[in-house]
Amino acid sequence: MSPSLFAGFALGFSLIMAIGSQNAFVLRQGLRRQHVFWICLTCATSDALLITAGVMGFGSLTLVWPWFEQAMRWGGAAFLFWYGARNFLAAWRGGETLQTNGSALAEVALLPVLMTVAALTWLNPHVYLDTVVLLGAISAQYPQPLLFGLGAAIASFTFFFSLGYGAAALAPLFAHPRSWQVLDVVVGLTMWAIAAKLLMM
Repeated sequence: MSPSLFAGFALGFSLIMAIGSQNAFVLRQGLRRQHVFWICLTCATSDALLITAGVMGFGSLTLVWPWFEQAMRWGGAAFLFWYGARNFLAAWRGGETLQTNGSALAEVALLPVLMTVAALTWLNPHVYLDTVVLLGAISAQYPQPLLFGLGAAIASFTFFFSLGYGAAALAPLFAHPRSWQVLDVVVGLTMWAIAAKLLMM
């Protein structure tokens, strides 16, 4: 394996492993067993596009449009606060379970789910910092920056599909309504913590 490819995979995987709004959403939908493939594909493809932009030298976008970072920061924080509030409301209402016989919860339409995951990805400034800026800058230090970017993109696909489909192993635990309430609270706290961090930047 090329050193550049391996380094890109290792760094990309380590960055994406940190719990965030994307990961929490993918985990939740993986537990629900709803639209898992399309959610994972959307997350991984979005990361790949942003990594490619960084490697190709577009990490200086904020220099061209100084207002871009501020707009993304405030817009992302507002969305995360709203989405976190939805999870807290779901936890308060309770009553959600995953049937132990493997049947899924009430089906949710694909389009709203994809719109949510796209917003969690593209309205989060941390995604740009990790992919476009950080990975883009580090890739320039390797003899084969395109292979570095490819490695990071492969890491994203590996992680999201593992998380989405691996969540099914936790299905027996989530046959109990209390488990869903705990998950909703954790997801809500994660969203609000990230939003607060964005506002304090």
